[in-house]
Amino acid sequence: MQRENAGCLHWELAKRRHPAMLPASMAKGFDLSKLNGPQREAASTHQGPVLILAGAGTGKTRTITARIAHMVSSGIAPGSILAVTFTNKAANEMKERVRGMVARGAASKLTLCTFHSLCVRLLRRDITKLGYKSNFTIYTGSEQTGLIRRILVRRGGRDLKIEPGVVIAAISSLKNRGVGPTAEEDPFLHMVWEEYEREKRALNAVDFDDLLVLGSRLLEKHSETASYWGERFRYIMVDEFQDTNRLQMDLLRRLCGTEHNVCVVGDDDQSIYGWRGAEITNILRFERFFPDPKVIKLEENYRSTMPILQTANSLIRHNTGRREKRLWSRNSGEEKVRVVLLPDDREEARFVISGIEAGHYGEGMKWESFAVLFRTNRQSRLFEEELRERRIPYRMIGGQSFFDRREIKDVLAYLTLMENPDDDIHLLRVLNTPPRGISTKTAEEAIAVSRERECSVWRILCTGGLGDRVSARATNAVAAFVEMIVEFTEASRENAAAAIRGLLERIEFSDFIRRSCKTPEEANSREEAVESFLGDLDRHLETHPKAGLRGFLDSVALNGDRDNDDDLEKKKGVSLITMHAAKGLEFPVVYVSGVEEGFIPHKRALEDGSLDEERRLFYVGLTRAMKRLILTVCITRNKWGQQVGCQPSRFLDELDPEHVESADFQSFEPPPLEADQVGTEVKSILAMLQDIEDVDLR
Repeated sequence: MQRENAGCLHWELAKRRHPAMLPASMAKGFDLSKLNGPQREAASTHQGPVLILAGAGTGKTRTITARIAHMVSSGIAPGSILAVTFTNKAANEMKERVRGMVARGAASKLTLCTFHSLCVRLLRRDITKLGYKSNFTIYTGSEQTGLIRRILVRRGGRDLKIEPGVVIAAISSLKNRGVGPTAEEDPFLHMVWEEYEREKRALNAVDFDDLLVLGSRLLEKHSETASYWGERFRYIMVDEFQDTNRLQMDLLRRLCGTEHNVCVVGDDDQSIYGWRGAEITNILRFERFFPDPKVIKLEENYRSTMPILQTANSLIRHNTGRREKRLWSRNSGEEKVRVVLLPDDREEARFVISGIEAGHYGEGMKWESFAVLFRTNRQSRLFEEELRERRIPYRMIGGQSFFDRREIKDVLAYLTLMENPDDDIHLLRVLNTPPRGISTKTAEEAIAVSRERECSVWRILCTGGLGDRVSARATNAVAAFVEMIVEFTEASRENAAAAIRGLLERIEFSDFIRRSCKTPEEANSREEAVESFLGDLDRHLETHPKAGLRGFLDSVALNGDRDNDDDLEKKKGVSLITMHAAKGLEFPVVYVSGVEEGFIPHKRALEDGSLDEERRLFYVGLTRAMKRLILTVCITRNKWGQQVGCQPSRFLDELDPEHVESADFQSFEPPPLEADQVGTEVKSILAMLQDIEDVDLR
């Protein structure tokens, strides 16, 4: 009560001091009356520590921006307000919203940024106190990789067979936990780490993790720096607080002045990034860091129907130690959540895409209204195939298209060489994949000679056209490569599927994949992807024997022309999306696929004891749905060319049966389109074709 009275007094004093400023900001559209009760309380509570527990779909961003606008219009100096989030996109969206709510001059003085960009500000001003020059360089991923690769070669030679990415990931994980490798635990990583840090220091360079490490260290070791920024930013807000790691929490505590005017916004039920260092204890034990905070819960959901929310609530309450909250909505809704049992994963893909077709053509819903969620990237393949077969536009979000995966592109390149060795692009992709002693310099020489002679690189390699431009070792490696391609090209005329399997075995492609993976799970996933792709080739050759390998390659190429831009707004079509990437998004109709043991919860979670996080991930998936939610469960799945039995997810037993209906897929088959619906669709297609030149519709 004391805080609220202080806030009211602050408001009255501000009006007396700046009577002309307040109406201008209000005229921009800022109006607390448009918020619900808890949102208004969150927006108008400025003093002391505040924890806003914002459930899924409860208007979190609206509340944050309203709070910033209210602070400005209450007379708080805009330059003293700092709002921190995790991505540039989120920061930019916040800036745009706030600009529409406060006067232009005030908006320009606000600091709305990411943790990393905040640390750049700190370090540009005072990094000299840590022994660096102020004109330090920030290394990106490619520069990190290059430096680590040089260190690995120097320390272990080219035959070390350790990927730089594996080392970078290990170093990053340790840094974000605020620790480092010891010589006793991992002597090799310790050695590489120390050399990496020495070289960066000599180059006056820092990586992205260093920004947080050094920013926190600067505030810890130099009280005058901490005082400067504490006085500068007297009001601090942090969005997505459940995703903060130890370093970010340390940074926040050291930035806060003695007044502790810090407001964090988040939802422990949506904490799903523990695997990359996020610490849920930051939000669960907020009181330990900032005593006696005001806790405000946003529970009114503006996204989903009550059956969807009741189902999600019944799931998440099984997590222990969480902050209690219960989502509700004024939208009662009529459809229950559906759990559909399917015989196998191919039938799952057919059922889901048939349902999407029925919703589009039968109910007039846009393709963008539908989303298919899955736990792992490898689950996308059959959905992609079904969508391509039916010529339905789609977009991959938060995951890589099956056909864009590196290992699939490599296998496709070898298949293409069997059909057309003069294809320079595919030849150069696999000329030294896996490594076989053909360097980049050798490839560049081959390209140069091919341009001089106006022929393909393959012709140069076959005819020994490199001459003395390359070493004897490189010449021998090229000759062995040519001999291998010729051998398997001839074999492919009899049986292309057998030929490519023989070639992959010859080059030890499976071992090559495993060496380049960070975890056994990643290696298994990539190997399974290759086997699935080869299974597709088998089926194509069986069902289209006359088309052969050329027909298979054509079908992949013709269906592979997709927009790879990661910006969701620039894409059109059905969304295929991982559960992790779905956070923050919403769709009228959501299919959650593979609700089975091993997928959700993932088998790794059962091994490392992170079952609560898997439940939160499933909760995030459920709460993406606005009107309709369908969960699919397979009896069997194809794995390594064999049908393997599946068990329904244990999470299904935790869902409130009052709001869930279960049946096999035939009970939920979409009805056939009515004649008038089909006619409308045909007419629209004909109209589209008439706009294309040279199409005769007679």
